[in-house]
Amino acid sequence: MAAETLGIIGYGNMGSAIAKGLVASHQYMPSDIHIADTDDTKLAGAEKAGHFTHTGPDFLADLVDTIIIAVKPKTVERILASFRGIAQDKLIISIAAGVKLETIEKAMPVNPVIRIMPNTPCLVGAGANVLAKGTNAKEKDVETAKKILTAVGFVSEVDESLMDAVTGLSGSGPAYVAIMIDALSDGGVKMGLPRPLAMKLAAQTVYGTARMILENGIHPATLRDMVASPAGTTIEGIAALEAHGFRAALIDAVESATLRSEELS
Repeated sequence: MAAETLGIIGYGNMGSAIAKGLVASHQYMPSDIHIADTDDTKLAGAEKAGHFTHTGPDFLADLVDTIIIAVKPKTVERILASFRGIAQDKLIISIAAGVKLETIEKAMPVNPVIRIMPNTPCLVGAGANVLAKGTNAKEKDVETAKKILTAVGFVSEVDESLMDAVTGLSGSGPAYVAIMIDALSDGGVKMGLPRPLAMKLAAQTVYGTARMILENGIHPATLRDMVASPAGTTIEGIAALEAHGFRAALIDAVESATLRSEELS
């Protein structure tokens, strides 16, 4: 169990997913985690999960060692201003997309700061997460952040300059994959499959393929060649994808989302 305590400001999808993952992995007891939010419904959910709840950041001064900022980007600076001066010895971890380390460090110049980019599969413990450390962050701070993120998926450390590309790929990626699953399902329905079965087959196919690549270290091109036999059904399907620019569309999607993330930053 954790000897330290954790404060999470914002109990939305990501904030609650992290809290749930930390408890499920036995890294924290529910009572080791303090939640701050202005939404009474979210606070009620946090209380039901066994966390201490607060409507403001005053608890940060004495009750927690690490603070996770899990609010919308536009409210980050206001949140930082609300606890400036009362949390100078705390590790600050920010989830806010597009909010740079420089912005947070300007408001909290003596704190160690780490910026992380999780994605929505954290909700099922399968997140693809990255972190970038700030000027004052030490190795022990990085290890704390990695421990937290490992509870909800895998984590890799990158330079902050790559954060926009991460946003364009894994941050936005679940939406691309969801569209692909929906389209595969439509194809199955068009060919006569019942919708529930088509949806399940499509989702399970994506899940199983991803597991093969991650767990067995198979390159996607190798896996493709394992399935695509000469003059077979799969190569016909691949030819149709190539004719419609499937690969180019995905590459362009990542590029467009990355550029938009740069604009927002």
